[in-house]
Amino acid sequence: MRLLLLVATGGAAGSVLRYLAGLAAKWIAGDSAFPWGTLVVNVLGCAAIGAVLDWLPSRGEQAEQWRCLLVVGVLGGFTTFSAFGAETLALWRAGQLALALANVAAQLLLGLAAVAGGAWLRASMAS
Repeated sequence: MRLLLLVATGGAAGSVLRYLAGLAAKWIAGDSAFPWGTLVVNVLGCAAIGAVLDWLPSRGEQAEQWRCLLVVGVLGGFTTFSAFGAETLALWRAGQLALALANVAAQLLLGLAAVAGGAWLRASMAS
């Protein structure tokens, strides 16, 4: 139960941080069609997960609690793109280049198809 509370607390903080980062990016970029907020959040999240995953082993017995709070919670609420980046890098480092590239292709293509499918489904139900 304690780990769930850490995930929930971190997720709430990460979601608020994502919202604020999006507002800041929009304020800096001005009226732009490019999704700067999403790009900024994804890049920051990837940098953060790299640092946190490198730091976690030094936490010893507390590593799982910190992982739940920071990786699953804060970064999960901030952006799940960081998990995608970390998992792809882990495959690459393990010498599984084909799986790393398959992950990139699957995430991108299936994600875009799911967005289109969800929009189509909603539109077809509204008619």
